[in-house]
Amino acid sequence: MMFQRFFAKRPAALAGQALYTPLIEQARRPDFYLAGKVPDTTDGRFELYTLHLALLVRRLRGERGFIAEVRQALFDTFLDGLDAGLREMGVGDLSVPKKMRKMGSAIYGRFKSYDAALAAEGQDELQAVLSRTLYAGVEAAPLGEMAIYVRATDTALAATPEAALFDRPLPWPTPAFVKVNG
Repeated sequence: MMFQRFFAKRPAALAGQALYTPLIEQARRPDFYLAGKVPDTTDGRFELYTLHLALLVRRLRGERGFIAEVRQALFDTFLDGLDAGLREMGVGDLSVPKKMRKMGSAIYGRFKSYDAALAAEGQDELQAVLSRTLYAGVEAAPLGEMAIYVRATDTALAATPEAALFDRPLPWPTPAFVKVNG
């Protein structure tokens, strides 16, 4: 009981973990891998998870105080998930830190690339980033539709008030390549 306060999770850490769950749920939608042609591989999943993380972190960037702590907690939770995934795949304890550094560097690179592409006019730069990351080596990838989805997601998250970010579900748009029954 005495040590409980030392080990209790802070509210920002809990909020970051709460944002991680819908991020992963969205990135695991079968539509992305089937109709969206994202490779259902370790690399493909890493890229799709990182894309969604980049969009959510982009929404939280610039906020101060509690939300800044939530942003860091979300990122830390994401990295913890990657670490656990590597270990589950059988990567040795001595190799995990090196692989995590490499992946961390890749994530920051993706953040910069997506930020620049989303700041640019039109879809060309965004499609180019998607082509070399999410769709590396994929022929006939639906780049235009995915770029529309990424921009729509960025817009929807930007329009979401801070308090509503913690409501479920997050405002993930439906990708254009998903055929809605109607």
